[in-house]
Amino acid sequence: MTISDISTSAELLTRFSYQSSSQGDHGSLGRTVHEKMSFGSFPQANLTGLNIWKDMANGTSVEEFILLGFPGTWQFRVSFVVVFALMYTLTVIGNASIIALVWRSSNLHTPMYFFLCNLSFLEIWYTTGVVPKAIGVMLGTSQTISFSVCILQLFFLLSLGSTECFLLSVMAYDRYLAICYPLRYCSLMSSVLSVRLALSSWLGGFLAISLLAFLTSRLTFCGPDVINHFLCDIDSCLALSCSDTRPVELATFLISLIVVVASCVVTLVSYMYIISSILRIQSAHGRRKAFSTCSAHLSVVTIWYGSTMFLYVKPSAQNSLDLNKIVNTFNTVVTPLLNPFIYTLRNKEVKLALGRAFWKK
Repeated sequence: MTISDISTSAELLTRFSYQSSSQGDHGSLGRTVHEKMSFGSFPQANLTGLNIWKDMANGTSVEEFILLGFPGTWQFRVSFVVVFALMYTLTVIGNASIIALVWRSSNLHTPMYFFLCNLSFLEIWYTTGVVPKAIGVMLGTSQTISFSVCILQLFFLLSLGSTECFLLSVMAYDRYLAICYPLRYCSLMSSVLSVRLALSSWLGGFLAISLLAFLTSRLTFCGPDVINHFLCDIDSCLALSCSDTRPVELATFLISLIVVVASCVVTLVSYMYIISSILRIQSAHGRRKAFSTCSAHLSVVTIWYGSTMFLYVKPSAQNSLDLNKIVNTFNTVVTPLLNPFIYTLRNKEVKLALGRAFWKK
């Protein structure tokens, strides 16, 4: 790098810092870049390539992002790739097996297992929207993602996550009817109602995120273009935007309250009635049998809502991005893998149907 290049870089950095300081909370970005340059945190390619600094100084819109994934040695990243690939394979096989098992077993053709099939189908696509791209990022073969694809991935994942919240609340309501009104259950939860509830969950999940995805797509990104994640999430986009992010943060908070908290309240109220009804059962055997019908769902609900509330139900997006990355890994990779095992290992009807299927073979 020549002396003239260094002076040009310094001039562009000064211009960018001045422009950023006029944009509220993003004014410290220029100073942060300067500090990282001083300590050699930025790759040399970014120091020698003046186009990046010119784009940042001129306010040019960023058209693609670079996903960092899990930085580390090659062996460290390969080990993550092996774990992700193994968990993804088991997730797809496990959830597809539940769908096939319910389809083949006539005694499982009930609303409870119809909702379970919807959940398994959702989990397959939820993890598919994350893991293949994450593997490419960690291997270094697909680290870039265009702005439009980034917004599409964000919309897809948040919509499926919202749909899962609605589905879990519907499943809790179904268990409430089955335990509190066992004699009237078949008439209350008809096949028509179960289809409507499932369809409403899917439509509600995707419609709820439409506004948020639209507002995020209107944000301006003028550099830097590095996302400290293996996927495009809302916090990373807000952290990189050089425009006013308060409307998006407010929309995220309000939609999270409507989707996550409201569905969680429905689930909690349903389980309050369920537990009250179980405690009124006289025999210990009857109580165990009633609780076994909802214990698997209760386990999934606890895992899902705990991590989801940490990620999205907050007034600001100032949480540690590294911590969000860990929780997102649990939410998008681990939880879809656990669901099939939870429902099969803690559900006698599924285990019996699975045994009959293997016995026939």
